[in-house]
Amino acid sequence: MFDAVLRNLPFLMGGLVVTFKLTFFALAGGISLGILVGLARISRNKWIYYPVTWYVNFLRNIPLILVIFWIYFIMPLFVGRSIDPFPSAVIAFIIFEATYFGEIFRAGYQTISKDLVNASYSTGMTYAKTARYITVPIAFRRMLPSLITQSIVTFQDTSLAFVIGLPEIVRRASIVDNIEIRSLELFSFVAVIFLIICYAGSIISRHYEDKYRQASVL
Repeated sequence: MFDAVLRNLPFLMGGLVVTFKLTFFALAGGISLGILVGLARISRNKWIYYPVTWYVNFLRNIPLILVIFWIYFIMPLFVGRSIDPFPSAVIAFIIFEATYFGEIFRAGYQTISKDLVNASYSTGMTYAKTARYITVPIAFRRMLPSLITQSIVTFQDTSLAFVIGLPEIVRRASIVDNIEIRSLELFSFVAVIFLIICYAGSIISRHYEDKYRQASVL
């Protein structure tokens, strides 16, 4: 049992490294763009609000796998050359996950008292400075459990990059399975890896959720 896993462990772990790298870039870009999306979603400027709202509604209602396909097959038509699977997957994840992180930040912004925002304006702070020093930091702390939960979902979704040939852990398990013919063993190992990491993330999320709930009560 698990002989195929042990024989190919370095190869499989290399796929896990690729999974972590994709998750990191997806989260770094998705959260950064998500902050801007969240701010745009509460903007009173219709030239900002409506295009971003359309972008959010469109991407949140189609499967991520389609976005991955579009970026991988359509982007080369614009840049004039093929794009490797990794940057293609990173771009697809950033523009897709930003819609979810943006909605999380929007919800966080809307929990902030208007009196606090008006007080910052009364001191001469601009909208940008108010967002940078007040609304974004406060919203980030309040929405941390939701951000962690969405990060777990992003980590799970990295397996979809399998379809464009990215050698992440699921893809590598499939390659090994084509040689070893040990599907149950190999994909059970992958499932355990995802279970351990995602369960640890859920514990962290619950910790911050309980911490914020206690602070709210106090």
